[in-house]
Amino acid sequence: MTSVITGDIISSRNIKNPEEWLEPLKKVFVGIASNRDWEIYRGDSFQIEIKDIRETFLMATLIKSTVKKIKELDVRMAIGIGEKTHDAASISESNGSAFIYSGEKFETLKEQKINLAIKTDHKELDDELNLYFKLALIAMDNWTKSSAEIVKISIENPNLSQNAIGQLIGIKQNTVSEHLKRASFDEIMELDCMYRKKIGIL
Repeated sequence: MTSVITGDIISSRNIKNPEEWLEPLKKVFVGIASNRDWEIYRGDSFQIEIKDIRETFLMATLIKSTVKKIKELDVRMAIGIGEKTHDAASISESNGSAFIYSGEKFETLKEQKINLAIKTDHKELDDELNLYFKLALIAMDNWTKSSAEIVKISIENPNLSQNAIGQLIGIKQNTVSEHLKRASFDEIMELDCMYRKKIGIL
């Protein structure tokens, strides 16, 4: 069993230089998957396989924080969890229910005006997780550039203290704390723990 995230960058045409978001996104992809397990195509669309299905929500959160660091941008993502029946040299040529579910769910997001959703072969689980995701998005869709940056650093460096994060980017510890609180970071990490438990039954 594996997971696939299909996504696209919202309002990418508002950015004159696409490298502004493209390079940070590529850097994140290189850090979480092998080169054959991700692809950016049609300019602002992407697909990435996350082999450990327990990590998928956290990785989606990391991708979102990376994109939201850039003013005016956001990201729309669909998670598919299922089988991988054909392992090709590139992700675009691979196949299986994880890829199908991710693609099918992604096609519904724009119309539903939802920026993160999941599809598995367990509808009750999907309904429950998608409700939690909608609630989390109330905060995540409204992250400021500064909050997104601090969320990103916190996910990538879970052992760093707030004081160390502040020193890293030149702000005070209490400012870091305020940004994380405004970003509902603790609650999102609680959701990640719950997601891991729920997804562990598959």
